[in-house]
Amino acid sequence: MATLDLRPLSLGELLDRTFSLYRRHFLLFIGIAAIPYSIFFVINLGAALFPVIERTAAAGKLGAPGVATLAAGGILALIAVFIASIAFLFSVGGTVFAVSDLYLGRQTTIRESLGHVRGYAGTIFGVSLLSGLLVGVGFIALVIPGIYLMCRVCVATAAALLEDKGPSDSIRRSFELTRDFAGRGFMIYLLYFALLGVAAIFQAPFGVMAGLSAKQPQMLALWTILAQVGNFIGSVLIAPVSTISFALFYYDLRVRKEAFDLQMMMQAVGGDPAPPAITGGVPSMFGRDAS
Repeated sequence: MATLDLRPLSLGELLDRTFSLYRRHFLLFIGIAAIPYSIFFVINLGAALFPVIERTAAAGKLGAPGVATLAAGGILALIAVFIASIAFLFSVGGTVFAVSDLYLGRQTTIRESLGHVRGYAGTIFGVSLLSGLLVGVGFIALVIPGIYLMCRVCVATAAALLEDKGPSDSIRRSFELTRDFAGRGFMIYLLYFALLGVAAIFQAPFGVMAGLSAKQPQMLALWTILAQVGNFIGSVLIAPVSTISFALFYYDLRVRKEAFDLQMMMQAVGGDPAPPAITGGVPSMFGRDAS
């Protein structure tokens, strides 16, 4: 394979390949992630600036916005959120397909990766909805079951897109693949949320300055805009990490449990793929081979 060799990976190797793939194809993944977050940026900026504009209008005695204006703004905001949500589904799917192409040694572009998602938006939404309901029930019961279920459904989207499965079949497939390997999903989530915390530095200083400038409308507007720009930059930089990690995790599980590497080798030499062989790792406190 041209880019990455197919073999079982340790957790450290899996994370290293995540960042290596991200770094080598930075513009590709950033470009895919920036599409929905650009729309979210406009929505968040409008929501954040609205109180500032309202306060400025009141100070200038220009009058508060009318009911019709507020209603029109609300409808436009809902439409924007809907469009951004669809764009987000395409972004997630595009990232999964991009990882798949690169992992298997094929080159791709933003347009090609997003093009693969055509017809899959409903499937990604269904997987997200069912996964969210399942995890939500787990969190309602107790926090720990919710976290465990998050780790068991973490490769459902990859399974849906790369194996052309429906939402419920994809979740069952994820449970099958992650059996005894939920600990790895937990560690990927842990890294991702840690990075989200680090990304807050792009927004936090401007938020503090906005709080200190509450009585100066112009400065408040400036710091609010900069805070939203920082939030946009941080979100776009971090967003691809978890999707790339879980797409690689999906392939790693298939290599471990179904001899996917041997199947690809057989296809490369023109032979029939070998029957899937169920194998495992070494048990640990988080499941098999979590470290």
